[in-house]
Amino acid sequence: MPSNSKPKLATLWLSGCSGCHMSLLDNDEALLDLAKNIQLVYGPLVDTKAFPENVDITLIEGAVANYEQAAFLKEVRKHSKILIALGDCAVTGNVPALRNTIKDSANAVLQRAFVENSDKQPLIPTDVPKLLRKVYPLHEVVKVDHYIPGCPPPAGNIAYVLTELLAGKIPIMENKSKYG
Repeated sequence: MPSNSKPKLATLWLSGCSGCHMSLLDNDEALLDLAKNIQLVYGPLVDTKAFPENVDITLIEGAVANYEQAAFLKEVRKHSKILIALGDCAVTGNVPALRNTIKDSANAVLQRAFVENSDKQPLIPTDVPKLLRKVYPLHEVVKVDHYIPGCPPPAGNIAYVLTELLAGKIPIMENKSKYG
């Protein structure tokens, strides 16, 4: 990490439930120590519209379910030195990828949500992002440097990975986590 300034940290939420961000916040007082050592430059808690350049670490929660997310993820990868898949949705696809078991899932999901379950003006909106044919974990779209599994991942594991990376070390996740 750059020694002349605080490393830049970004977080991103794709198709998921926000539980991983909640787990990050569950670090409670440890967040104060983290805040002293990083500059939070993008995420749900930051009022920044465009993803910045030269981000040192990006934590990404959620799977990739639509074309907009896939394009944005590729852009984020270009501007992130270290990209971390945060949580089982980002690591495996998890719950969002359940639609992958349905034939013609993108159309079937929209049909079910907006037509079959609507008793007033049943129609598929045209102003929602176009769904991908299937839902993907991050590593099937971009290179991922580290994985923090869990649904949600334990707060301590997130703190461990960030602390190790900020110290210039490679986090060893063996025996630290499990899926689900």
